[in-house]
Amino acid sequence: MKRRKVLGWAGASAAGVAAAGAGALALARHDQNPASATTSEADAAGAIPFYGERQAGIVTAAQDRLHFCAFDVITDDKAALVDMLQNWTAAGARMTQGLDAGTFGAVGGSLEAPPDDTGEALGLPASGLTLTIGFGPTLFRDVRGKDRFGIAARRPAALADLPKFPRDTLEDAISGGDIGVQACAHDPQVAVHAIRNLARLGMGIVSVRWSQLGFGRTSSTSRSQATPRNLFGFKDGTRNLKSEDTGLLDEHLWVQPGDGPDWMTGGSYLVTRKIRMLVETWDRSPLAEQQMIIGRDKGEGAPLTGKLEHDEPDFAAQDGEGEPVIAVDSHLRLAHPDQNGGARLLRRGYNFVDGSDGLGRLNAGLFFMAYQRNAHKQFVPVQNSLAKQDTLNEYIRHVSSGLFACPPGMLAADDYWGRALFA
Repeated sequence: MKRRKVLGWAGASAAGVAAAGAGALALARHDQNPASATTSEADAAGAIPFYGERQAGIVTAAQDRLHFCAFDVITDDKAALVDMLQNWTAAGARMTQGLDAGTFGAVGGSLEAPPDDTGEALGLPASGLTLTIGFGPTLFRDVRGKDRFGIAARRPAALADLPKFPRDTLEDAISGGDIGVQACAHDPQVAVHAIRNLARLGMGIVSVRWSQLGFGRTSSTSRSQATPRNLFGFKDGTRNLKSEDTGLLDEHLWVQPGDGPDWMTGGSYLVTRKIRMLVETWDRSPLAEQQMIIGRDKGEGAPLTGKLEHDEPDFAAQDGEGEPVIAVDSHLRLAHPDQNGGARLLRRGYNFVDGSDGLGRLNAGLFFMAYQRNAHKQFVPVQNSLAKQDTLNEYIRHVSSGLFACPPGMLAADDYWGRALFA
C-alpha cells in the first residue's frame, strides 16, 4: 500500500492487535403537528410527543444518551404478548412525558404491594426521552422454525436475516432478538429507567437477551446539530440523512406502500452493529495515516480534497505521483453514496466503553444504529464494500448484529405497539 511506504511504517500491521390511562391528557399529540417531534431538538428537560404518524426516536434530533435492549419472547401465548405490548405502550407514553411508568407510581400505591414504577427517575424531567420499538426475524419464526403467534406469513421480505459479512466476529449472545427497544434521552438515568420498567412489566413474557448503554451520539439527525466525533477522534456521519430532507427520507428511510405488508408502511428498518474499536493501536498510528484511512482531515472534518466539512469529495483528484488523493480503500470513498448506487442511511449511533477486556485494553467502540427503507438494498451493499476493502478494518471488530422492523407511529392512546401486526 503506497501510503504506508511513504509514511515509512510498511512493517507495522495490526497483526499484533489481536400506559396512556390517567396520563393520556398530558401527552402532546404530534400527529397534529408531525414535524414538531422530528425537526426540532428538545432541550435537556423537555418532553417529546409520544403519539404521531412516525415513531419518535428515528428522525428526532439525536439525544446524548442511549439504552438499547433486545428481548426474547419466552411465551407461546399470543394474548399474553399482546397484553404486554399494550402495557408497554401505556408505560412508554407516560415515561416519555416525565411521568411514572404506572398510575400509582413509585410511592403512591399500597405499602403491601410492589410499586408500579422503580423510582430511580423520581424528580427527574422527561429529558427528551424517546422509545422506539422494532420486531426481529425470530418473532415471526423462532430458531426452531416455529410460528408461535401465527404471524409468519406477515414477516416482510425486507426482514430476511442479514448475511454474514467478511471479517465478522459476531457473538450470538449479544446479537439478534425478538423485540428491540431503543431508549434515547439527554439523561442516562432516564433512559435506563425506561428500559428497566419495560423489562419489569414484561417479566414472564420476555427476558433480556442483551442490552447496550451508549454515550455521546456519533451522528446528527438534524441540521440544527453539529457533527459529533467518534472515539477515533473523527467527525462521524457528515452525510447522514437529516430530518429536514423530507424527499430523501421518503426515498431512503420510510417504507412506502407496496414495499411489503401494510403494517410496515410508514415504518423503517433498523440495523444495529456493535463495533469494537482497537483504540490503543489507533492511538499509536501517525496522524497522516489516520487521515488517509478515513479520507478526511481530523480537525475540520473536510474531505482530503476540500477545506470544509461539507465540501463534496473529489474522488478523481490525484496527487503529484498520480495516486488518488482520497485513497481507493479509504472509509470515506467506500461508504459514500456515489460508490454504492446512491444508497443512504439515517444513522443514530453512540459511543460505548464497556470497561476493559482483561488484557489491559479498553472495551470501547461504536454502537452503530442505522434506519432505512430496506436494509438489504442499503446497509448490506455498503457493508459488503466496507468489509472487503476498508483499511479501517485493521482497527475495528464487528461483534454483534441485529435487524428490526420498526412499524409506524400510533395516532391515539387507544393504539399500541404492534397492533397492526397482531390484529
